[in-house]
Amino acid sequence: MLARLLWIFCLAVLIEDAVIAADLPKPTDPTMASVLAESKPADWRPLDPENTLYVEFASGRVVIELAPVFAPRHVANVKALAREHYFDGLAIVRVQDNYVVQWADPESENPKLARQIQHAQKTLPAEFDRVLDPKLPFTCLPDGDVYASEVGFTDGFPVARDPRTGKMWLVHTYGMVGAGRDNAINSGGGTELYVVIGQAPRHLDRNVTLLGRVVQGMELLSALPRGTGALGFYEKPEQRVPIKSIRVAADVPAAERSNLEVMRTGTPVFQQLIESRRNRREEWFHTPTGRIELSNVPIPVRIKP
Repeated sequence: MLARLLWIFCLAVLIEDAVIAADLPKPTDPTMASVLAESKPADWRPLDPENTLYVEFASGRVVIELAPVFAPRHVANVKALAREHYFDGLAIVRVQDNYVVQWADPESENPKLARQIQHAQKTLPAEFDRVLDPKLPFTCLPDGDVYASEVGFTDGFPVARDPRTGKMWLVHTYGMVGAGRDNAINSGGGTELYVVIGQAPRHLDRNVTLLGRVVQGMELLSALPRGTGALGFYEKPEQRVPIKSIRVAADVPAAERSNLEVMRTGTPVFQQLIESRRNRREEWFHTPTGRIELSNVPIPVRIKP
């Protein structure tokens, strides 16, 4: 009888504890929304106008942040091309579904009609990778990678590293900007540029010079009509999307610049953001994956408060 009474008492205590626990607020794990909301001004950085491009279309502006740390010669050449107005009036000539948007001179194969370069260079030595510099900030992802021994972020760009070979390089993820080339590795220079608009084509890593990434305006590129020709090239001139101009932001009056900030990728806040994406805690998610790969980590951009 005594044992039965003790059992009933213990059961009552458990039920009472359960009721009290149900009334208590549940602990909340960080979500991307909460990380952004709790971030401080020091967690963000402005874009450097000297290393920012504005690509102007009739539909709006695409903002590209350049990466001189990884492709200094190509970045300098693209800025030189912009400053001599090489790109003005050229066009998007290729939109390949789930792959890339590419702009170039539609008459580049016709010596009589091709746009002439004034001071910049047509081709440059490839900058597929660079020497691994341990002094450069690097936020490493914890879950490994198929294509490289280490992947993470350096100054807002997706990066791979190989300590064994002592090399590091930019990685093809959504929004990355590369310099098109022919078969010869030194045949590109920035006169033809492409933007990744689909799945991350990592097989292109270290085969093309990457020189920047789109930080605003991706919808103006990813929603374009797909080309009907081979590799997504437009087959008719009227299909092409004209480029009004490409300018270095530093050359644009301050009042006309896009006032953007990018989250710093070398901070504890960005580490929290990565964790919030590795383990999705929003109510909709049933099974957090507990891991993430490079192309699925967003780098937040906002209008400067």
